[in-house]
Amino acid sequence: MSLSRKKRPLYLQIKNIIKDRILHGAYPIGTNIPSEPQLETEFDVSKITVRNAIKELVQEGYLETSSGKGTKVIRNTSATKLSTSKRFTEILVEEGHRIEKQLLRTEVMTNEVGDELYPLFGEKCICIERIYMLNDSPYIHYTHYLTMKQGNLELVDMRAKSLYGMLEEKDISLTKFRDQFAVAIAPTEVTTTLGVNNMTPLFKRSRYSYDEMGNIIEFSKGYYNTEIQQYIVNYDV
Repeated sequence: MSLSRKKRPLYLQIKNIIKDRILHGAYPIGTNIPSEPQLETEFDVSKITVRNAIKELVQEGYLETSSGKGTKVIRNTSATKLSTSKRFTEILVEEGHRIEKQLLRTEVMTNEVGDELYPLFGEKCICIERIYMLNDSPYIHYTHYLTMKQGNLELVDMRAKSLYGMLEEKDISLTKFRDQFAVAIAPTEVTTTLGVNNMTPLFKRSRYSYDEMGNIIEFSKGYYNTEIQQYIVNYDV
């Protein structure tokens, strides 16, 4: 896997990739992550870089190292600014599911007056389209649109990255979120990707994410195939 040699330190990039895999069940709790030599080969980095990434995750309570026994996952939930409750994906992972993100496209979009995105982002925005696989079955289709009015946002490789983690890496703080929920007929390309009939009503979540100044940073649309898994929200009282 190719990492950016011009951005954050390599060990932090690797740390965030491993953490994202833990949170999505690719490395289940109680199991070992790949060995240091395997990670060195995958990321094409030195032993010390991999060890520094693992050290950070041990300090944050995700991993536990044992001499001769490898490095084991001991936690698969994270603190989040979005809610005091657990994230939906964390609930699924705790129930034993595995989630994998696949990048479909990343591009700069040109918006015209009258387009849905023009009032939000102006003439241009970044589009990131991804599919979430639940136990190897297409489950969620996400399209994220990001502002280009932030000077440090650009096209990035999102194959192994968390979107909100990437924004944090860019020192962009999201402080307000607004979610809208509906049942809707998805565009044909979405239903084709999810493998459902093109007239099947799907659960739809739209999210607006803002920074501390009230500027919109991200707008996303997610379509969920609830035939294979219902949307879950747990509340702690």
